[in-house]
Amino acid sequence: MNPAPDCRRCGVCCFSASAEYVWVRGDDWSRLGAEAERLAHFIGHRAFMRMRDGHCAALQIRHDEAGEADFYCTIYERRPQICRDLARGSAECEGERATKAG
Repeated sequence: MNPAPDCRRCGVCCFSASAEYVWVRGDDWSRLGAEAERLAHFIGHRAFMRMRDGHCAALQIRHDEAGEADFYCTIYERRPQICRDLARGSAECEGERATKAG
């Protein structure tokens, strides 16, 4: 597999069909502040980021002048810890890319 691209050109870790994909813990919920209820929801007793159109609700997909997708996290500074822990090129990153390659 090729080296991990710039995250803003990939975004694969933000996509999933699962409503329970991005776990939001208590400190994550607090960090989301006033936007918590818009971006996250409870399933049972656990909170998760909402998924829209197959990706995290906080992800904005833009296109540059050449038509290339630019994946932009609208809450990057306040993102959940699980997102903070996923480092570009890490084993987890490569796993996401391999699993979702298409």
